[in-house]
This record gives sequence, structure tokens and C-alpha cells, in this order.
Amino acid sequence: MSGTPSGAGPAPAEWWERLAARGVEVLAFGVFYYILFIALWGLFRTVGAPDVFGGRLPGALAWFGAGLGYALYDWAALSRAGRTFGKAIMRIRVAPEGLPPRTLLKRSLVYPGAIMLMGIPVVNLLAGMLVFALGLAILIDKPLQRGPHDRLAGTRVVKDLR
Repeated sequence: MSGTPSGAGPAPAEWWERLAARGVEVLAFGVFYYILFIALWGLFRTVGAPDVFGGRLPGALAWFGAGLGYALYDWAALSRAGRTFGKAIMRIRVAPEGLPPRTLLKRSLVYPGAIMLMGIPVVNLLAGMLVFALGLAILIDKPLQRGPHDRLAGTRVVKDLR
């Protein structure tokens, strides 16, 4: 199972619980990204600049906007309730509770913040590799299953049995 020593607090969330929680949120922000992209593409076409930067500027701006929105949402949700809506659905939360907002902002900028870079050619490959590496780090960190974003903020994602 999770291998938590007795008395060490709540059990760490399983990798699939964390993945499912992010998946729920990514679906919602994917819709936000496409709406933002279509609006930006329409705006650029209206002003006569659809081919600026090889036609990639609306997509890059949409990725940046959606990534920034996701990072800010993650930060606000963790600051307020200790979990996002995806984590609430999966009954997991970030521990310890009551961390300073600045600490949670660092956590939010590492993982969801990498999405801001996805629209930039070449950098998008590096951002994708970073997100993959962060997910892989969670799998190999036993028994706490913490990613670099958790280590940076001094957090863990645990089962919420309330």
C-alpha cells in the first residue's frame, strides 16, 4: 500500500488519485484555453495580423493566459481550502494546512505554471518534458510521493478522510 509509518499523519495520496484530480482540472482549463484561443485568433484576424510570428502568436498568448489562469486558480484554491476542485472530487488535499500564500504560490508556479510556456515553439517541448519529469518524480519518491513542487513548498498530497 502506501507504506506510511504509524503516527506519521494521513496516508499519501496515490499517484492515480493525483493524476485523476489534475485530469479533471485540465479538462476544464482545456475548454478555457480553446475559448481564449478562438477569441485571440478572431482578434488578430480582425486587426489584420493573423500571421504575426508565423500565425503562432494567438496560440502562444492563449497558452500563457490559460497557464497563468491555472496557476492562479491552483494558488487561490490551495490558499483558501487546501485543495482544488479536482482534489476535492478525489478526496485528497495538500498538507500541512495553513501554509503562507507565498509558499503555495511557489508550488503553483512550478507545476501548473509550466503550461504558460507551452505555446512557445521549442520551449513547449522543454515545458512538456518538465511536466512529465515532475509527474515521474511523484512516482519514484517513496513513501511520500512528493514532486519537486511539493518539496519546494514543503507540502505533501494526502488522503482527506473528512
